[in-house]
Amino acid sequence: MFEKIVGNDKIKEMLAKSIENETISHSYLFIGTQGIGKKLLGIEFAKRMLCLEKEEGSTCKSCIEFESDNHPDFMCLEPDGSSIKIEQIRFLQKKIQEKPIRSKQKVYIINQADTMTIEAQNCLLKTLEEPPEFATIILIGSQENAFLPTIKSRCMILTFQPIEDDKIRHYMEINYGIHKITSNRLKMFQGSIGKAIELKDKQEEYDKIEMLIENLNKKDLIEIVKLAEPLYQAKEEIFELLEGINILLFLHAKENYLYTNCIKIVENTKKRLKQNGNYEMCMDYLLFNLWEELI
Repeated sequence: MFEKIVGNDKIKEMLAKSIENETISHSYLFIGTQGIGKKLLGIEFAKRMLCLEKEEGSTCKSCIEFESDNHPDFMCLEPDGSSIKIEQIRFLQKKIQEKPIRSKQKVYIINQADTMTIEAQNCLLKTLEEPPEFATIILIGSQENAFLPTIKSRCMILTFQPIEDDKIRHYMEINYGIHKITSNRLKMFQGSIGKAIELKDKQEEYDKIEMLIENLNKKDLIEIVKLAEPLYQAKEEIFELLEGINILLFLHAKENYLYTNCIKIVENTKKRLKQNGNYEMCMDYLLFNLWEELI
């Protein structure tokens, strides 16, 4: 049923059986790293729930409307700015009480639900406690600890696992023609196909970052600054690059404990940036302290 979605086969099998056996829960919580297919699976699950024929490859009116983003019994909420706000949940609550129009059920997905404000979560709690018998709500998030215990206690929690490296390699080869992915680069993906796709056009940039880390204890400071050129030019995506650096440092830390201290330097750099520190000075601080730690 979900063959186009890579990984997490046990979850896919369980959701497929719940449709087949008509044992669908009123509320689910999909938890896992960004980019591992939680939303894709939630949308496909919703489509199958709403299908009028319950058959693979169905072209019923419900499926046609769903594919054209025009299904009256389906809604996917996204953050308004940086969070899901109480006004959005109140709108959902109003719509969810209306009876289905096309299908026998209604499905509501709240994507990035871990960004819900506390007020929004408390508001949603009322619906989770007494949902309409025809409605299913799917919460999708990356940080389980961002949800109130009362929210989690009323949901079936499905924890998505990182996708295996060989499956990521195969996916990128088949879909993007990328045949060579280093083991370090795979570690940067953190089991996320979404991350792999996001970084596919930044191969050269990340090659330079890997070279920088490999040479921290081999080159003088002037050469290190030259190798770090991508960092000085990546203001808009610096936190993503720093996260990649931390992954590489962690791999080195398994053989040399000094790299553990380097991770702390990267974290201090993040704090300086978040406190609106001068960008170039923050990069200077990062490089000098990394180099000094390892020489």
